[in-house]
Amino acid sequence: MTKTIFEKTVNNISTKPLFKKTEKYDGEFKRVSKLNIPEVSEIEVMRHYKELSDKNFCIEKGFYPLGSCTMKYNPRVNEEVVNYEGYLNLHPNQPDEDCQGALCVMYKLQEAIKIITGMDAVTLQPMAGAHGELTGMMIIKKYFEKNNENRKKVIIPDSAHGTNPASATMAGFNVVEIKSNEKGLVDIEELKKVVDKDTAAIMMTNPNTLGLFEEEILEISDIMHKNGSLLYYDGANLNAIMGFTNPRVMGFDVVHINLHKTFSTPHGGGGPGAGPVAVVSKLAEFLPVPLIEKSGEKYIRNYDRKHSIGKVGAFFGNFSVLLRAYTYILMLGKNLKQVSCDAVLNANYLKEKLKKYYKPAYETKSMHEFVLTCENLHDKNITTLKIAKRLMDFDIHPPTVYFPLIIHEAMMIEPTETESKEVLDNFINVMIKIMNEVELCPENFDDYPKTTNVRKIDEVLAARKPDLRYKNE
Repeated sequence: MTKTIFEKTVNNISTKPLFKKTEKYDGEFKRVSKLNIPEVSEIEVMRHYKELSDKNFCIEKGFYPLGSCTMKYNPRVNEEVVNYEGYLNLHPNQPDEDCQGALCVMYKLQEAIKIITGMDAVTLQPMAGAHGELTGMMIIKKYFEKNNENRKKVIIPDSAHGTNPASATMAGFNVVEIKSNEKGLVDIEELKKVVDKDTAAIMMTNPNTLGLFEEEILEISDIMHKNGSLLYYDGANLNAIMGFTNPRVMGFDVVHINLHKTFSTPHGGGGPGAGPVAVVSKLAEFLPVPLIEKSGEKYIRNYDRKHSIGKVGAFFGNFSVLLRAYTYILMLGKNLKQVSCDAVLNANYLKEKLKKYYKPAYETKSMHEFVLTCENLHDKNITTLKIAKRLMDFDIHPPTVYFPLIIHEAMMIEPTETESKEVLDNFINVMIKIMNEVELCPENFDDYPKTTNVRKIDEVLAARKPDLRYKNE
């Protein structure tokens, strides 16, 4: 008798094997026991999975003020559109003649993105925001290679998203970090010190991750362009400026857009995502293939791009996510400007109401998100993490914590435009209640949360000694 590799693995990770032993003979496997399959009705199965789903927190269940990640609501009309039979049954290998409707939608989405960003050409192929970043940096690299320049440096502010240095490094660049000034903005004098003929680009988010608008962006653009360098726009915070300005007006050459952050497509769970990239005309020839183009009255996929960086993903991007984004854009039209108005209004409303109780990282007006710090609560043995855990007892998802890294004990809050004043007021009241608890009984915060399915765990132990064993008990 010999054991299979699967059986050895099961026995190694559990004292109670999941399966009966099997005997091997004549190159085949024979089971010696009956299959242990539960006999349950359909309604019992449905109740089981409904109970499991109820244990998950989601945007439809409660407030989700996750700063920087922009957890806005995905309208049901988006889901209705992506489930149209004509879209569901398409295969990406079908010829262009058989999928004119889908190609038309993609083409019109490209045109909409061009208008919103001010750019000249768009690819929809990148599968996520970070993938869009990598695509953008590869385009920048190809641009300089074609110009016979071997520029190696990419400048990134210390407040940047962590994907920025990762994307630049993966594209073959060396990252140079510059410090923020006392206002939380790019320090112009520090920028001037590091810009030289080896500088390929600067990667920026505007508003930045502190929720602050880079007031000197035009001067930064001038410095970079006079040096022959390019500007890359991390579009994570485009949600704050639509209809008021755009990356082109600010002087950027390349921009990626997180469709889940700006245009309401689903977010999280490992995908799907989409991170379209838009560029100015001098970079259009480097976009990934195929490009969706209009030829006469037909829409085509153009692979004939001599200087393209090539494909960056399977087929043409996550089509269902692109459909949702286009639906959202069509639904709102010129009211996309109101999206930014409401997002900025909601964030500043929360900040003004909470600053009497929590310390803002910066006192200046914010854009669509803002950062508080709990560093001043250390004398009570209270950390940002403890505040976040307590919020869970009130059916509110914790905000982003400990980011940006330049703010100690950071709590980053973004309400988005989709929440009502009643929801915001409830969040304010809960935050005030928590601060009152901090004053009266700070020792209790070691035991929160109390009402969630999973109680507080030892994060350090869980990270360093994860128990991945399956126990069939």
